[in-house]
Amino acid sequence: MLSEERRRAILNMIQHEGRVLVKELAEKLKTSPITIRKDLEELHTEGLLHRTHGGALLRRTGAWFDPARGEKEKRHSKEKLRIASAAAQMVQAGQSVVLDAGPTSTEIARALHTVRDLTIITNAVNIAAELAGSPADVILTGGTLRRNSFSLVGPLAEESLRKLSADLFFLAVDGFDPEFGVTTPDLLEAKVNRVMMEIARETIVVCDSSKFGERTLSLIAPTSAIRRVITDNQIGKTDLQALREAGITVKLV
Repeated sequence: MLSEERRRAILNMIQHEGRVLVKELAEKLKTSPITIRKDLEELHTEGLLHRTHGGALLRRTGAWFDPARGEKEKRHSKEKLRIASAAAQMVQAGQSVVLDAGPTSTEIARALHTVRDLTIITNAVNIAAELAGSPADVILTGGTLRRNSFSLVGPLAEESLRKLSADLFFLAVDGFDPEFGVTTPDLLEAKVNRVMMEIARETIVVCDSSKFGERTLSLIAPTSAIRRVITDNQIGKTDLQALREAGITVKLV
């Protein structure tokens, strides 16, 4: 197989899977790990993927990239479930919890479904519907509906949030570049997320490892504002080290 054919095959795999591993690529393409590493480095240099320790991730940077909720739900679903379970274990009876929009936040809501004496504050219409039959008290913000994410944004959402206070905020993000911060593709979504951080005593970033090294349009908060992260154990060593050097407590699941 020519190098160009091999690299095209690698890109096809990463577009389908979201991530690839050097060992698996070497086996599938019947070549050496050294050759695969060179291919990944070249594709990384060309901006076609994001190189990580032991493999590579699909590059999703850019203001244009804002996938629909259904598409997001299909990606890294097992990792999201583990992250949601770890997040739910942090919640105690009697607390108030903020959940933003997104598949990981939805899984957290499902994990909290049986917890009693709990108040959930959210700007996500689908999460409010998910919790409708639970014992939790649910507060849904007002605002303008973003059909792409089922979230409510804008001045009404921000104003209603500022009148509330919460113990925990689980912040699901689209990108986390340790040198820049946590990001989302939508400007209005980022503004709502910042208000959520303001009203919560503690913010915990929840995201699967594919989000690291990615940077989308709107900055929610710089890395210096983050103190705790829950992610899966496939995070690259470089990203993990950068987070810990920034003083962030990282829980791997």
